Amino acid sequence: MNNEKSRVGCIGAGVLGAAIMRRLIDCGFAPVVWNRNREKLADLLKAGASETSSPAELTRSSAFVISCVSDGAALEQIVFGEDGVALAGSADKVLVDMSTCAVAQTQDMATRLMNECGMAWLDAPISGGAPAALEGKMAVMVGGQPDVFERARPVWDALAGRATLMGPTGAGQATKMINQVLVSTGLAILAEACGLAERAGIDAAQIPQALAGGRADSRQLQEMFPKMVASDFSITGRAALMLKDLELIHDLARDSGAPIPLTANVTELFRKMVADGLGDRDNSEMVNFYRPARD
Repeated sequence: MNNEKSRVGCIGAGVLGAAIMRRLIDCGFAPVVWNRNREKLADLLKAGASETSSPAELTRSSAFVISCVSDGAALEQIVFGEDGVALAGSADKVLVDMSTCAVAQTQDMATRLMNECGMAWLDAPISGGAPAALEGKMAVMVGGQPDVFERARPVWDALAGRATLMGPTGAGQATKMINQVLVSTGLAILAEACGLAERAGIDAAQIPQALAGGRADSRQLQEMFPKMVASDFSITGRAALMLKDLELIHDLARDSGAPIPLTANVTELFRKMVADGLGDRDNSEMVNFYRPARD
């Protein structure tokens, strides 16, 4: 194991962050980890990770710091708050942020980190969720400098089925917004189609097989449609986080002058989920909007 491969720190042990940590361990890394809620680290520590006391302490011992947190506010606190990453950053270190944040905020934070301590920033949001992270098959869309992107090759080799440098800082986040337009509207269409199939009296469970290879086929159809049919609402992506991403999409669209009427309608569906107290539930529960009311 080369020295840089052994010096990776991970911040954030949510559903996706924990899967990233687990994948690194399985690939022979020995990550140093930190999370606000220490209880979420218990299984990872048993598997081979080591805990540290703060983001700053984690950064001191790491060549790469991978962050995966809920939003830009949480990320800014971790990087620039008390005992944050910036306190221990230096020019030989790289922050690889796999969170989903606003483009402008990412650009501002990257510039600030470079000015304060010389540490480079790669915005590297992902698609594929925890299952893809565990298998090292995530699609990673990256913004940053080409030489820094290449320095992070050990990270991409472990975590990504494909890592694509999309442009300078912020380009990764902008690409993630496009990804989320497709994912969010796809989920809404699947929920609507599932409800229609059930009401039409056909065997909805056979839809993915029946449409496989046709123009309606997709990874979402094969993965999420069966969950909806089976009312399997185990967490793969939370509605509140999707709504957060959709709000970022609306900001980007407004700043770019891009019309997004379909995405606007889907945003209202996710707003209803959150308003109905389903923000911490799986996105697939949207299917219940299309089913007959049950006593």
